[in-house]
Amino acid sequence: MSIAKDIINKKKSVAVIGLGYVGLPIALAFAKKVKVIGFDINEERIKMMKKRIDPSNELPPEEFMNSDIEFTSNPHDLKKANFYIVAVPTPIDEHNLPDLKPLLSACHTVGKSIKKGDYVVFESTVYPGCTEEDCVPILERESGLKFCKDFKVGYSPERINPGDKEHTITKIIKVVSGCDKESLEEISKVYEIIVEPGVFKAKSIKVAEAAKIIENTQRDVNIALMNELSIIFSRMGINTYDVLEAAGTKWNFLKFYPGLVGGHCIGVDPYYLTYKAEALGYHARIINSGRYVNDSMGFYVAKNTVKKIIASGKNPRNSKVLIMGFTFKENVSDIRNSKVADIVKELMSYSVKVDIIDPHASPDEIKHEYGLTLIKKPKNKAYDAIIVAVNHKEYLTFKEKDFEQLLKPKGLLVDVKGIYKDKIKKLNYWSL
Repeated sequence: MSIAKDIINKKKSVAVIGLGYVGLPIALAFAKKVKVIGFDINEERIKMMKKRIDPSNELPPEEFMNSDIEFTSNPHDLKKANFYIVAVPTPIDEHNLPDLKPLLSACHTVGKSIKKGDYVVFESTVYPGCTEEDCVPILERESGLKFCKDFKVGYSPERINPGDKEHTITKIIKVVSGCDKESLEEISKVYEIIVEPGVFKAKSIKVAEAAKIIENTQRDVNIALMNELSIIFSRMGINTYDVLEAAGTKWNFLKFYPGLVGGHCIGVDPYYLTYKAEALGYHARIINSGRYVNDSMGFYVAKNTVKKIIASGKNPRNSKVLIMGFTFKENVSDIRNSKVADIVKELMSYSVKVDIIDPHASPDEIKHEYGLTLIKKPKNKAYDAIIVAVNHKEYLTFKEKDFEQLLKPKGLLVDVKGIYKDKIKKLNYWSL
């Protein structure tokens, strides 16, 4: 009998390693249908999940209901599983190089647990070749088993978008791959248990790895073009969003917009591809240029804010700026790789005093990750400039009078995402 059938009949179980933004939704989706072991090295997170609390604030308590899942931080519990899904983070280091430590550590843990006939599927975003060249050797060493002969490996890239309640794990096509024909079929059948639209069978593991990494690289490069255009149009004295609105009337115009590109996907994944390209002797010019533009936008916003404060006759050293929003995107609590931190850092380099508010971010996490403090409520008539950095739903209803109440005379409103375009009539206004 196939492993997929054994899983469906609950004779064998699925283990999900890493229960963050990616792993937990996968684990709970499977747990509605089959037996699951949810593993994470963070004991505090495990305690929260046992109480039906998502530490990432993405899933409500009811998502934990009617789930056949065992949450654990004990690696010995993984030995009870037969189909392992690895969904740990793959970040970059301070030099923008791939940091594979979490992934390789997970390989050591899984390698100690797998048995003959078991499957290991990786969902973490990596450069093409990483699964077979970096992960498989560790699995072989730790298990004493032979790849493809004793255990099978596949790659199925995650496509989870934090804050998106429409494109969830069960609602979008899942790309799958395997180390051979048999594994491709079995891995496909396992994911088809939960994925309603079905799966797309990639030609190889490397193809699946490459497909994932270009999904975000494509977006990154296109957003970089919009950011560069916004810099050019700003010097011309025209509004970028007005230009995009006009150009968007053409049927084949791609609708991308300028903005801060942070988070754990678009702002990270292209560096995995450029790293592999460099290793192969090729310098990826377009991708690297796009990364440079997008990584510079926080500093660009801050410098322009300071310039406009000076132009209004004020001294930056005596000025105070309110930052509205700190998470990497709207309506989520995720602060990983937030480019709003670059705005704050640059403003502080000019001795500007900064207040930060965010209805979704955790003050403790911001303090721990960035050494910055969130305030609970902004002060009236206290600010020389307000930067709306993240378009949280709570900010969409703000009117010009709401900003006037917070700003000093000659105050500036910086609207990074252009959400107040054509709504500000009296205030000094600037957007990308």
